[in-house]
Amino acid sequence: MRIYTRRGDLGETGLLYGGRMSKTDLRFEACGTIDEAVSALGVARALATDPFVHRTIEETQRGLFTVGAELVTANEEYSKLQEHFDVITPQMTARVELTIDSLVSQIELPRAFIIPGASVTSAALDVARTIIRRAERRAVGLNEARLLANIEVLRYLNRIADLVFSLARFEDRNLPFEQLNSGRGPTA
Repeated sequence: MRIYTRRGDLGETGLLYGGRMSKTDLRFEACGTIDEAVSALGVARALATDPFVHRTIEETQRGLFTVGAELVTANEEYSKLQEHFDVITPQMTARVELTIDSLVSQIELPRAFIIPGASVTSAALDVARTIIRRAERRAVGLNEARLLANIEVLRYLNRIADLVFSLARFEDRNLPFEQLNSGRGPTA
């Protein structure tokens, strides 16, 4: 099997259930941003030492794959997606909220803006969070253009960004306040 197909050489790519569109189409901008977020989360997962953080990041990556599939499915083909794959549900969003609540109950959130970089893992999570926020904005654009079949995707992305923020703060929960406030890691 070859990795290249040559079908995208002129700037088009395919939707999940057929049809080709420009790679700059709103759907592919949103899906590409999800892909960036999944990859950024991969860096954070590789750096994470806490098993809970590691597992939660991986679950989040899998959830974002589901979002990606939704974004590249035309509204008229959405029933096919539902028939063959998972889709984002209110229950998934609720599970993310429960995880956030659990994390926040174990940490003290700062009362000021956080300068990313207290640790390598939290910095990677903060980069992933900003990419997820961009993906959320792209999904809002899809919704405004009436190209988003499942409005729950917007709520889910919003909560996922909050989850990743919470994971970053949880990752740094044992660092001294000065280190958290300065945005600098430990000095050698």
